[in-house]
Amino acid sequence: MGWANRAIQALEAGELAQCRPHGGSMRGRIESGQLVTLDPTPEPQIDDAVLCRCKGNVYIHLVKAIRGHGPKQRFLIGNNRGGLNGWVARAAIYGVVVAVSDE
Repeated sequence: MGWANRAIQALEAGELAQCRPHGGSMRGRIESGQLVTLDPTPEPQIDDAVLCRCKGNVYIHLVKAIRGHGPKQRFLIGNNRGGLNGWVARAAIYGVVVAVSDE
């Protein structure tokens, strides 16, 4: 997805990244076009917003549940409006949202 490509490259290199996602699926938490800062280092926790790939699509969505440990750990991804995308491995999560601003 074009809006996320540079952010994913930076996160994979271990750097902080910023992007401006668009859409309404995270309304109330992240508004369309807001500046989002992502950090690749924190371990995702339940209710964290994350940049991830799920079923071939890239989203900034929420971690709704976590199951398993170590390399078998899986994260349930969903939006802020009650929808669920599916389970992903840790490797599919590029970064955790650490700041959101209107800049």
